[in-house]
Amino acid sequence: MSSRDPSLTGDREPAKPEDLFRRLQELAIETETMEHPPVYTVEEAKRLRGEIAGCHTKNLFLRNKKGAMWLLVCLEDRQVDLKSLGREVGGGRFSLGSAERLMRYLGVVPGAVSPLAVINDRRGEVVVLLDRDVLRCDSLNFHPLDNAMTTSILPEDFLRFLEAEDHPPTFVDFGNSEGPST
Repeated sequence: MSSRDPSLTGDREPAKPEDLFRRLQELAIETETMEHPPVYTVEEAKRLRGEIAGCHTKNLFLRNKKGAMWLLVCLEDRQVDLKSLGREVGGGRFSLGSAERLMRYLGVVPGAVSPLAVINDRRGEVVVLLDRDVLRCDSLNFHPLDNAMTTSILPEDFLRFLEAEDHPPTFVDFGNSEGPST
């Protein structure tokens, strides 16, 4: 079975960057996209991205023992304790999702993990966990389904996109003990 098998994403091919940009335009969301060499880790992104203003994120595709899926979007330098996070959000024990699951649920490959990939989760099976501090940024930067590009978007537009794609986030507060909220 190919990683591009349309059955992995609900009987259709995963969205391409141009499909995502078209959807953002439909929502009247303005973005700016820069091309760069492909990056696979936060460290590579820091070295190669150049002068892209705004906050950059770490995006972790997670699963639990029961096979439920989450996507954590947090500030790029956050230290994430998956065990504590899983307990905090009621997900149990988290581990990183495989490349196959990533393609099946979000239609992207490792290195291109992005909350913008919820455009491919038509069944609403992935829960978005959002670091509340991300929303304090002037602009946010994500891969637009391709790790050779970075798209900048305003925080309020990012939230509007998640809502329009039926993926309202569960907020996570890394700096306090109040726990997550929706």
